[in-house]
This record gives sequence, C-alpha cells and structure tokens, in this order.
Amino acid sequence: MKRSGDSEGEKRRKKRRLLQELGDQKIPFLGPSDQGFQQLWDSSYSGLVLRRSCSLPAELHCRVQAALLTLRKKGCLLRDLVRVRDRDVFTAVSRALLGEPGHTYRYLDTRLFAIPWHSEDSEKGQNCCDPDLRLACKALWELNTFFCSDVSHLKEGDRLTQCLKAGDVEVKQSEEGDTESKLSEDSKNSEGGDSESRHSEEGDTESKHSEEWDIESKHSEEGCSGSKREGEWETGSKHSSEEGESSQGKLTEASVAAGLEHSEGKCPVWASKAASDVQTEPLRQGTQEKPVAHLKQSLSDYHIEDIQASGQGCSQPSPPQVCTGSVNFNVTLLNYMDPAAMSQLKEEPYYGMGKMAVGWHHDENLISHSPVAVYSYSCRNDKGESSEGGSGERACWRIGLKVAWDIHTPGLTLPLESGDCYYMRDDLNSTHQHCVLAGDTARFSSTHRVAECSSGTLTYIQSQCQEALSNLHIDPETGAHSLLALRPATLQHCEEIHNEVEFEWLRQYWFQGQRYTRFCSWWTRPMEQLEKDWKLMETMTMLFLAKVEEEGQSGEGRRDMAETLLSALTDRHQQRQTWRDRCHSSLAQTLPPEEAPVDRPFWGVDDPSMPLPFDLADIINRVESLLWRM
Repeated sequence: MKRSGDSEGEKRRKKRRLLQELGDQKIPFLGPSDQGFQQLWDSSYSGLVLRRSCSLPAELHCRVQAALLTLRKKGCLLRDLVRVRDRDVFTAVSRALLGEPGHTYRYLDTRLFAIPWHSEDSEKGQNCCDPDLRLACKALWELNTFFCSDVSHLKEGDRLTQCLKAGDVEVKQSEEGDTESKLSEDSKNSEGGDSESRHSEEGDTESKHSEEWDIESKHSEEGCSGSKREGEWETGSKHSSEEGESSQGKLTEASVAAGLEHSEGKCPVWASKAASDVQTEPLRQGTQEKPVAHLKQSLSDYHIEDIQASGQGCSQPSPPQVCTGSVNFNVTLLNYMDPAAMSQLKEEPYYGMGKMAVGWHHDENLISHSPVAVYSYSCRNDKGESSEGGSGERACWRIGLKVAWDIHTPGLTLPLESGDCYYMRDDLNSTHQHCVLAGDTARFSSTHRVAECSSGTLTYIQSQCQEALSNLHIDPETGAHSLLALRPATLQHCEEIHNEVEFEWLRQYWFQGQRYTRFCSWWTRPMEQLEKDWKLMETMTMLFLAKVEEEGQSGEGRRDMAETLLSALTDRHQQRQTWRDRCHSSLAQTLPPEEAPVDRPFWGVDDPSMPLPFDLADIINRVESLLWRM
C-alpha cells in the first residue's frame, strides 16, 4: 500500500524527533563473551539457530566452496543497479540468483532471474550452461537440499548444532549449563552475517519495507550504501531487504570476559547461563537506562500507529501465503563482498557493533513465517590474500540482530567462522531485524529462501499472456486481428497484463544488460516468446483505440472504454519514460557494455512492424480530447 505524501512526511517528522531523543546514546548489545548472552538468545532470539561448520559433511563444504569460487571466476556475481526512493544506486555486494528453473526474485524494484540449479532428477536446462557452471549450480542445489532437510527436522529449543569430534558429521544440540566460553582470536572484534552495504557515494537512501523499528538509515536496502543520521528512520513499506549502514562502538573493560571454548572438533560450545543470570551487563553501550525506557514507550506508540496506517507493511498478495509443513527453499541469493575493496563502510549507529556490510533489514518477498538458511564462506580476496593465518589478528564476520521497534531489549551479535551456517526460523525475520557486520576477509554468503513467487515465475507470466491473448481473434484466412470482448473490465485486465509483461519482465530483463546470455542461455528463448506475445498486445491496444475513436458507439459504454484506455496508456507512457531515464543515467553509463542496461523494447516513429508509437503522448491527447467532447 502506498502512503500519501502527508502521511510519509508526518512519519519522518516523528522519526526525527525520536532520533533527537536518542541523541548520541548507544543501546546495549551482547556477544558470546558477555554474561547473559545465552539467556538473551533463548528469551529474545529463539528463532535463530547456528550450525557450526564442522557439523556439515566435509565433502559438501568442498563442493559448495568450489562452486562459489567458480561462479565468481566466471563473472556471474555482479553488482545490481537498484531503485531506492526514486534514485538508482549500485549495490556494494556482487550477487547472483540461483534457483528453480523459471523462478525470479524481486527486490528494490529489481527482478533477478534465476540461473537454474541442476538437480539430479531433472534434465531441464542441462545445456544452458557450460559444464563447470553446471557443476557449480548442482553443488548449490545439494546445499539447498541439505538445508531443506535440516531445517525441517529442527526441534523446538534447538539453538546450536555442532560436532562432538573432528570429522564427525553427526550433529547434536549443545547442552545447556553454567559453562563460560572464551572468545577466539578471530572473534574479538567482529562477527558476520548475510548480504551487502550501500554504495557510499549514492547519498541518502532508505528501506522500503522495514515497518518495524527502523532507526535504520536511508541506505537500508539489499546492500546499498547511504548517508547519515537524519533520515535514518526513513524507511517505507514496500520491499525491505538487505540494508546497509553501521557505526562502531568500543568495548568496555568487561566486554572481553568469557568466550568460545573449543571442543575436540574445534567447534565452540556456547552453554546457557544459569536461569538466575537475568541481569545482562551493559557491556557494549552508550545508552542510559532511563532514556531507553522512555523511548521504548514512544516507539511502541509509533509502531501501533504505523501498523494501522500501513496494514503491517505487507507487500505480498492478499491473503499472504504462510509457510507450513516441510521447508522447500526455491531460490538462493548469492552475495560476495571484499571489505578491502570498499572505499567506506558505515558504522552501526545504535549499538556500536562495528562496521556494517549490510544494514538493519528484514529479508523481503518471502512466504510468511518461512525460514531463511545462510551459508557463510570467508575466502581469499581478489589479491589472493587468505582468511587463514597471516600476521596479527583478523576480525571475523558477524551477524547482528535486534527486536524490531524495541530499544529496551539488548541486541545480539554472533560470530561466523568460514563454513558456519545459521537459520532464521518461524517469525524471526518479520519480528526482528538483522544486519551483517564486516570482517577483514572477503566473504561469500548463500542465502536460501522460500521466495513468494505467486507472480514471479515464468509459468505465471506465460499464463497471464495466454489469458490476455485469448481476447484476440486472428482470422485464419486473412490474418486480420480483432477483439472478441469489448467489456471495459476485460479490456482493462488485458491492458494490465500488457503493462506487467513490459515493465515487470521485458524491461527488467534487459535493464540488466547481457549478463545472463554471457554465461547462461536458459532465459533467452522464453524472453523472446514473451516479447512476441507483448507485441500482439500492442496490436490489441491499437484495436482498443480504434474502437474508442469509432463513431457510432453508445455514449456511456464508449466513455467507460475511453477512461479505461486513458488510464492504461498514461501509466505505460510514464513508466516508459522512467525506464528510458534509468537506462541512460550517469550511473548506467559507467557499466561495461556487457552489463550496461539495454533500453528494450524500443522503436522509432517510422517502424512499420509496430502498431503503435513508443511515445504515447499524442495518443493520450487524442483520448483526452475525446473524453472532453463527450
């Protein structure tokens, strides 16, 4: 639901007032070395599960890590040019989408088209990639299969799965007790998560979906960068995803207490604190307790009001699908980031957690209550520098979590070693937000999701085309075209499908340049067919226009048809201009030819193969004049 300008303005004013109240104070957060960490995890972050790398089969690690390196080597991981608050920005993270054949994933007004993973029981699309890429896709399908099974078999209360000894692939839930842990050398300064940061030179941007506690910054969507504190509350309600901002906090004297204790398999055991250990020490904070309690009440009031105004910010079709039963991840969004290659990483501003690769966000476009599974792999960067060894300490990646719209519950940070996995189960993704805190090394993440694809598969859009074209009659002898039904509702539906095919599929596909055809041909023929169907819909619009302008039509019916046509043409004309501007923007011009946006479909005024002109301004004027005369 799109809000009015007045509503958005009032929301921003409230956010600024709350930010002013918060001032420079920091809110507490706990890491594994802090007293009360396990209790906080159990009580406020119970949907988070960590699976240590040694609890996965070694052969699976080898295949998956080789696959990620292959995808990077072949140039499949690319930065996206996304749309945030009516401005184009580059994602800081390079990424690619893999998944079920014909699936897509939409975020920040950008539709990613999945490279199909190659399952053992399907020959579909087997010849669309070269053998190395096909092998890499199959390895990630195997990881996906592992996650589907593993997440489905988790029990209530599972928090940490780990191995008991080296080489043992059996997993066991960690026993809870009064054991303290020690921080490893790699996890003293930072810990990790799942995605990207916003490109810093793009200025202020904002999340479109975080309806929860978004004292996030304007750079809070799927790995884009942004700017500073004033607009950090400004997130809308459309497509929240991996956001990017950060702020660095210093550890107090007590912050390096107990840490990670390694078992024989070199996997840490994070035991629960005793039940009596209720007090969480404000080890990493700059916040006074009184203002926090006061602000919590303000935020709670604001949250209730915001939910009433936005319908809880849900962008999914109504009623939304809810994930029940066994888990079937249908896509994985792969991310790659090398912090050393970034000119600037933002500091996490509210807790002082450190440098952020991806800011606070909810993952978007997912089936409600569906889990998310993430595989984290720290590796050599482009200069060949490894995450293993080296002189001095190396900070590892971390994931940060917070309860949405709650500045009273401490945040949580969780360090990730290379090969670790974590799951966000139940409603954690909707009730909490997470961020990714950068380590010192390059990192891949494979983020497996149950994407909401009711209108995001090739099968869906092909069925839409068939539905629209069923109203077009082609004479078998002469080839002449005519419309079968002239009811305004039918014509409106056909024109809506026409716009959907052009702006949600064709232009989305070509805006990403030639990136797909370079290494995967799966989408080539389907997109060619969609373009043919779209061209027939242009003919249907021409026939619709002719009927509207035809003299002798009944007055009321003709007016209804003209108004329906005018609405569709106006929307189409505006969207075409927006896409043309995006394709020719200064940012788009910086991309190499094989990645640069293609303004397609586009045709000149004298193109005899097209039934209507590209620029619809004159036709819109004709229909408006007709309506004035009625």
